[in-house]
Amino acid sequence: MDSQTVALISIGCTLLGAALAILTFNRNRDKDVRDDASKSAVLETKLDNISRGVDDIKIDLKANEKQMVIFGERMVKVEESVKSAHKRIDAIENKEEL
Repeated sequence: MDSQTVALISIGCTLLGAALAILTFNRNRDKDVRDDASKSAVLETKLDNISRGVDDIKIDLKANEKQMVIFGERMVKVEESVKSAHKRIDAIENKEEL
């Protein structure tokens, strides 16, 4: 083989290698983009679920706070009733002692 043929074969192999490298790079880049998009979607889904959970907890907390207010009001009424009952019992005991 003469030197021109060897040079053409060398150039052809170099161009073929460069073309393969470019194709491989593009394929891997597209795969990386798909993988990143998939991971991003999974993260967004998890964040949405966490957000919904936090919202549910807030709703439950507000309901518990309302219930505590109601219990507080009922406790005041019961304490007043007990105080009144004790006064009546004391009055009955005082009448019996006389």
